[in-house]
Amino acid sequence: MFTGLIETTGVIESISPKGDVVELTVKAPSIAGELINGDSVSLSGACSTVTYCDARTFRVEMMPETQKRTKLGTLRSGSRLNLERAMRVDSRLDGHLVAGHVDGTATVKEIESFGATKKIYFTALEEILCGIVEKGSVTVDGVSLTVIDAEENFFSVGVIPATLAGTTIGELRGGDTVNIETDMIGKYIKKYLESTFGRKNGDEKVKNTLTWDKLTEYGWS
Repeated sequence: MFTGLIETTGVIESISPKGDVVELTVKAPSIAGELINGDSVSLSGACSTVTYCDARTFRVEMMPETQKRTKLGTLRSGSRLNLERAMRVDSRLDGHLVAGHVDGTATVKEIESFGATKKIYFTALEEILCGIVEKGSVTVDGVSLTVIDAEENFFSVGVIPATLAGTTIGELRGGDTVNIETDMIGKYIKKYLESTFGRKNGDEKVKNTLTWDKLTEYGWS
């Protein structure tokens, strides 16, 4: 479990196919020496398990699902990553609950500058956009951000100077791809509502019949 508050950035030192997985070696001297095998580290939002570490680098293995669902499969040696170690249970939760399970990717549509801050617009598939709400939380490349706009075909976030300087978010340009994890609590609510008020017929999802009368009937007010 993570918070979306990035500790540091690292650089991919090497990428090596190894059977059914791809091995990534990441240079991150500020945290590598404190890691042990088996630790969880978020690599730009994707939870990964440390398989080797020394004083300056650590290594993880990337499964085919991670390569397919995230942007990690498209990165190269020299690419920078946002890094966060697993949260401690005795610390403040200053970001939001982040599982490190990337839902999919989004594309940078537009970037607006407002002095030292930026507003970034993203386009994404409906399955991503339906989990994003105005003033809610979203994880972009591992960074916990607050949603400004949540529209039918795009969403936007605001980014402060500290985040722009301390993460890879400040390097984004139009057309870039980012990893997205929508709010965990929202996913459970959505699942509950679908199972209570909707149904599935084979692979075809039947239109939700949720109404205010039904919400009232089930105790919602």
